[in-house]
Amino acid sequence: MPADRPAPPRGPRRRTRRRQRPRHRYATAAVAAALAALMAVALGACGYGSRAEAGGVAKVQPRGERTGGLDEIRLGYFANVTHATALVGDREGFFQRELGGTRVTSQVFGAGPSAVEALNAGSVDIAWLGPSPAVNGYTRAGGRNLRIISGSASGGVSLVAHPDRVSGLGDLRGKRIATPQLGNTQDVALLNYLSGKGYRVDPDSGEGEVTVLRVDNKETPAFFQRGDVDAAWVPEPTASQLVAQGGRVLLDERELWEDGRHVITTMVVSQRFLAKHPEAVEAALRGSVKTNAWIRSHPEEAKAALNTALERQGGKALPPDVLDPAFEHIEVLDDPLAATLARQAEHAVRAGLLEKPDLRGLYDLRLLNEVLAERGARKVSAAGLGTG
Repeated sequence: MPADRPAPPRGPRRRTRRRQRPRHRYATAAVAAALAALMAVALGACGYGSRAEAGGVAKVQPRGERTGGLDEIRLGYFANVTHATALVGDREGFFQRELGGTRVTSQVFGAGPSAVEALNAGSVDIAWLGPSPAVNGYTRAGGRNLRIISGSASGGVSLVAHPDRVSGLGDLRGKRIATPQLGNTQDVALLNYLSGKGYRVDPDSGEGEVTVLRVDNKETPAFFQRGDVDAAWVPEPTASQLVAQGGRVLLDERELWEDGRHVITTMVVSQRFLAKHPEAVEAALRGSVKTNAWIRSHPEEAKAALNTALERQGGKALPPDVLDPAFEHIEVLDDPLAATLARQAEHAVRAGLLEKPDLRGLYDLRLLNEVLAERGARKVSAAGLGTG
C-alpha cells in the first residue's frame, strides 16, 4: 500500500444505505472507483490493480506473411495464474507462430473495467477477462462492443479462512470476508452463497450478518496476516498464498458447480476487430487452442513458463508452495462454459448487483468451432447466447 494511504479499519465501516441503485453495477469502473475512494483500498478483480503495462515476454519474433495483411495484433491480459492461456501462449510464442508476420504485442492490465475500456477505445484487439467484466462491458454498451470467442480457464477459486478465527462453514456469522472487488465474479459468488445460507448482507456496503470487504488481491495476504479479515473468497494465486500463510480452505468453488466446472476466464474480442480481421482472430484462436493443449500435455514445462511470465509481467515469481497448488487448482480449456456464465449473471441479479441483462449475442464461437474441427475436437456451445 502507498505510504500516504490510511490504514484499513479492523472492523466493518458503518455507512448509510443508498436508496437507489444504478442499473448496471456488475464490476463497473465507476462503482469500483467510488468504492476505492470510500474504503481506501485498491481495485482488484482477480489480482487487478488499475493500469496497463507493456508485455514483451514472447520468445518468438514475427516471420513470414502478415495474416490478412495486418501489421499488428494487440493482446490484453492479467498477470494471474487464471490467465495461464494468455501468459503461456504469449511467452512461448504460440500466438506469434500462428500470426506469422503480424506482430503480436501485449499489455498487462490491472482491472477488468480498464481492459474493457481499452477494447472499446480500440487500443486492444483481444483480451482475457473474467465473466463479470465481460457481462458488464457487453450490457453497458448495449451489446455492441465485444464478443466472447473462446473459453480459457475454469476453477481456481476458494474460500480460505483463519483456522483460529473460523471453525468451519457453519461459523461465518459476524465474520469479515474479503472479495477482490464490488460486483466482480468472486464477490457475486460469495454474496450468492451467503444468501443461500440465509445470511442477510447489503450488496452495496457489504454490511450485514456477515461483513464483505472488497480488497485488492495483491493486498489481501497482508490484510489476512494482520487479522483485518477472517476469511477471503479469492482466485489463484491469492488463495494458495493465504494457505501458505496458514489459512485453511473451507470451500473450493468447484464443489458448487455441476461437473466441478465454472468459467473464471474468457477470451474476448472487439466486435470491430472481428469484423475487419477475421483471419487474425482465427489465427489467435488457433494459438489459444494449441497453448491449452500444450499446457495439458506438458504441465511441468507450462508451469515453469507461467512462472517466468508472471515474474516478467508481475515483477515477482511465485514460490513452489504457492505456484504448485495454484496451477493444480485451475483447468485450461477451450469451452467457454457459457451456461455457467449465464448462471453467474443470474446470481448477480438475485444479489441486487445487476438488472436482468440481455446476453443474447454475447458469444460468437463460429471461428473457435472451425479451429476445433480442424483438430478433430467436438464443438462447444454458446448455451443459447450466440450470434446465430
